[in-house]
Amino acid sequence: MIILKPESIPSSEITPREVYEQRKQLRRQFLKASAGLVAAGIGGPLIAAPGREKLGNIQKSKYDPGEKLTAYEHVTGYNNFYEFGTDKGDPARNAHSLKTQPWSVAIEGEVAKPATYQLEDLIRPHKLQERIYRLRCVEAWSMVIPWVGIPLADIIKRVRPTSRAKYVQFVTLHDPKQMPGQRPSLLGSGLGWPYLEGLRMDEAMNPLTLLAVGVYGERLPNQNGAPIRLVVPWKYGFKSIKSIVKIRFVEKQPATTWKASAPREYGFYSNVNPNVDHPRWSQARERRIGEDGLFTAKRETLMFNGYADEVAHMYAGMDLKKFY
Repeated sequence: MIILKPESIPSSEITPREVYEQRKQLRRQFLKASAGLVAAGIGGPLIAAPGREKLGNIQKSKYDPGEKLTAYEHVTGYNNFYEFGTDKGDPARNAHSLKTQPWSVAIEGEVAKPATYQLEDLIRPHKLQERIYRLRCVEAWSMVIPWVGIPLADIIKRVRPTSRAKYVQFVTLHDPKQMPGQRPSLLGSGLGWPYLEGLRMDEAMNPLTLLAVGVYGERLPNQNGAPIRLVVPWKYGFKSIKSIVKIRFVEKQPATTWKASAPREYGFYSNVNPNVDHPRWSQARERRIGEDGLFTAKRETLMFNGYADEVAHMYAGMDLKKFY
C-alpha cells in the first residue's frame, strides 16, 4: 500500500478550499434569488441571479462526445487566466474586478468591413448553440464543458476577409486596473500584455471553432473569459483566448503570447498530440478534473483531443513534431 504525504501531492492536484466555499455560497444565493428578475441580453431574455444569468433561445448542437460533464464548480473554480493570477484558484477569487458591460470587439486588418462592434450587435444576428467539448490543457488536465456560443466562421463570413487574410489574431483586454495579474510584480507570470493568440484561416473557419459567450446555459463567469472567448477544442487550452477585444485578419503568422514567452515549450499550432511531449512532462496521459481519487487511473490523451475526424485533414503532410 502506498501512502502519500500531504507535501508530496502537487498543489495543482488540490482544489483550493476558498474556491469550494465561494461556489457553495453562490449556489445558496442562486436558490434564494427571485425568479422574477428579468433582464434583456445576448440571444434572448435572461433570468438574473446573483453572479449567474441564464441565457435564452439556445439551440442544441450535434457536438457532444457523450462523456460525463465536468461539474460547474470545477469549470468555474479551476482556471488558467493569468490576468488574474497564476494559481488555478486565482481567477475565481480575483476576476470580480472585471467589468464586462458594455463591451466592444474591434474587427481589424484585411477585411472588407472593419468596424468596432458592441458585443450585442456582433452576436445578435446569430443563433446561440450549446456545444459540449472536451477541453485539454497543456498541464495534462482536462474537462468536458457545455459551451454556449456561435461559430467563428459566421463572424468571418460577415466581415468578408480579403484574399490577403491568411491568419486571424485575437487580443485580450489590457487593463491592469481591472486585471491584477497584468500589474508589474516580482511574482508575476513574466508574460507580455496584452495576451495574444492566433489561428490559420482554415482553422478559424473550421466548424468546431467557437466564440463562446456562455457555459452551462448561463453567461460566462468572469474567470472563464467573459464576456466572449475563443474555444478551439482540438488545441491546448491556452489557445482558447479569453475576454477578446480585437480580432485582426493578417497576411503573416501573428505573434502569440506563449510562443513569444517560451518558444521551446509552446508552438503556434499547439494541437493536442500525445506523441509530442512538453519539454518538462509527458502529454501521453491526462487527469480529468473531478476524477480526483489518489489512485484513479489517468486517461490516455487522444490525438487532436478526439477531434481527428474533423481537423486532421488541415495538417496532412505537416511534421507535427516540428510544427507543434
